[in-house]
Amino acid sequence: MFNPDPSSKPSNKKLPKAVIMMIEKNNLVMAIKTLAADENISMDEAKLRIDAYETKLKVEQQQKLNTIASKQGISNHAISFDREQEPDDDLDPLIKNRVKTTKQSRVFKSLQKGVDSQLNDLGYKKPLLPYWLKRLLVIAVVMLGLFWILWRVFG
Repeated sequence: MFNPDPSSKPSNKKLPKAVIMMIEKNNLVMAIKTLAADENISMDEAKLRIDAYETKLKVEQQQKLNTIASKQGISNHAISFDREQEPDDDLDPLIKNRVKTTKQSRVFKSLQKGVDSQLNDLGYKKPLLPYWLKRLLVIAVVMLGLFWILWRVFG
């Protein structure tokens, strides 16, 4: 079998549309086999080309996400493909040990900060009482009024 030199670079030829569609559908085995058969290259070369394409695609997606995040005021580490990142090491060790947040809550907090900063940029002022609290107060007042009326009539 032909074993290509690992230091050799995959060719920069554009991948066929059928192979790209297979990659997008995450059908990598069929994509490798199809590329190897179509271009008469080894499976290793096909895998290298497909891996390079996937890496390029992920980098482009991450760059798009970063530009969107920067426009919305969300930190870049909140959205990434690598969810196994550790928290920043420059934090105070006492705070790190005292407050342990899950990755999901950190992502939610950063998303919340981004939404708050966007609303502040638009000049939105938060109401004194939330809408749900106003609704509960109206229901409570109506119930008290009905109770008082019924108590006066039947009491």
